[in-house]
Amino acid sequence: MDFVAARKVMVDSQVRVNDVTDRGLQAALLSVPRERFCAPGRAFSAYAEVEVEIAGSRRLMMARDIAKMIDALNPRAGETALAIAGPYAAAVLACMDLAVTAQEADEAVFSVVGDALSEAGVQTVVAPLGQPSGDGYDIIVSEGGVSVRPDAWIAALKVGGRLAVVERTGPGGKAVLYVRGAEGVSRRELFDSTPSVLAEMSPAPVFAL
Repeated sequence: MDFVAARKVMVDSQVRVNDVTDRGLQAALLSVPRERFCAPGRAFSAYAEVEVEIAGSRRLMMARDIAKMIDALNPRAGETALAIAGPYAAAVLACMDLAVTAQEADEAVFSVVGDALSEAGVQTVVAPLGQPSGDGYDIIVSEGGVSVRPDAWIAALKVGGRLAVVERTGPGGKAVLYVRGAEGVSRRELFDSTPSVLAEMSPAPVFAL
């Protein structure tokens, strides 16, 4: 399979047509080998409009959705970024000259994507997804959905920092952008999206008699 050609088709047919016009982001999407973030034997699906398995229950977010989320974050060279359950996003941001850390709870994910992240210059950390590694980030992004407001993630942003994530409590979900200000946090809905919800970011079931 010609992955370079498939990458260009992906950007032309899934990204540009969905109002992602930032040329730096487009260039990064054309450069990052998405096929290296797929489970063994699944590389052929890397550029299709599907969520491709990485390891266990973890999936790649569809290219259109992660591109629109990164575009909304307005990343700038030299900024710091944390990708929580978002290895492909981490590599794309690193390609845009940000200092990026990728956080996963399951080492099995890094057994698949670790080499690609290392080559991209991304630092990796294994830690529970509910608690970000470090703080003072300009950007936080996740390729997995959450069913509750991720307050710990928001708290890890510096003033002026931005978080993009999909909030989903049912069949549908919304990609949202949080911006941390000096006196509070703003929230803006971006577009419809339905990635798998991260188990660690769902409330525990409550039983009542």
